[in-house]
Amino acid sequence: MTLNASQPSAIGTAGGTRAPSGFVAVEVLSLVIPVFNEDESLAALHAEIVEVARGLPERVEMIFIDDGSKDRSWAVVQDLAAKDERVRGVRFRRNFGKAAALAAGFDAARGQVVVTMDADLQDDPHEIPRFLEALRGGLDVVSGWKKVRHDPWHKVFPSRVFNKFLSVLTGVHLHDHNCGMKAYRAEALREVYLYGELHRFVPVLATARGFKVGELVIRHRARKFGSSKYGWKRFIKGALDVATVRLLTGFGRRPNHLLGTWGLGFGAAGVFGFFLLLANGLLRLIDSSYGAGPVAQMMAATFAMGCALFGGQCLLAGLVSEMTVARKWLDNDPYSVMERTPAASEPAQS
Repeated sequence: MTLNASQPSAIGTAGGTRAPSGFVAVEVLSLVIPVFNEDESLAALHAEIVEVARGLPERVEMIFIDDGSKDRSWAVVQDLAAKDERVRGVRFRRNFGKAAALAAGFDAARGQVVVTMDADLQDDPHEIPRFLEALRGGLDVVSGWKKVRHDPWHKVFPSRVFNKFLSVLTGVHLHDHNCGMKAYRAEALREVYLYGELHRFVPVLATARGFKVGELVIRHRARKFGSSKYGWKRFIKGALDVATVRLLTGFGRRPNHLLGTWGLGFGAAGVFGFFLLLANGLLRLIDSSYGAGPVAQMMAATFAMGCALFGGQCLLAGLVSEMTVARKWLDNDPYSVMERTPAASEPAQS
């Protein structure tokens, strides 16, 4: 097993005893599987999961989220649920996106550990025991790494560039942020809010809350049915989402530190420009042959005014953002508690 993490491994003990890493033995394992037009692969995927579940001590539940499929996916999920009580289904009224599907699955999950995987059979359910082993080693989030990918180059190359860029920008160094197969301790998911397309950034968001994140090399299988649901628009959205995640993790509770810094910087540039214009004007009063001419003065004045206005807007936006954040997070803790000491017993009544 190839495992990258910042903490050494620790193996959990049986019977619910807390291991040195804080991992509690799993009683229920929840599999959250988003579905979008995957009717051909669902039965085979369920059969593989059943086979894997036979070798696990945990009770397994499978939650299929139909994200507005146009084929027979929901009918297949209903049939599986009727035959297997471990299967539960959630159906959206329309396609809301993978982040929404995962969020619905996380809300429905009852397990101490949640494993996500795609429904197209490219993720191998036989990797699930290795994910559990990695969690017992002390991690809170384990991301799969498709080191050998069976996808076309025009999908693999941009993905690798994106992963490298995101790792450098966020400091969370994973080879495959986009991998759909991940494992989470339930408490980590309770502190991560998903919307838009942020499902790819759960490890980054979890790291910002202080959870331990690592990765695991997994087997990636060639697609048997259908085609990829992602096109070129994914890369544009991904670039915008990177900026969003950087803002949320770095300045989510203190936006004025970012906007205010820009405001002060551009404001200072504007003041400096006006100072140069004043100095140039005084110099030309002494001797009109010295200093910049009217065209250069007009350009400098325009630049200085633009910097001053943009700086003022940034400062104002920063203050408004601070007020918004203060109202939104007033009743929310700006920290994440790992555990507490037991409460002292009250003195006995005489």
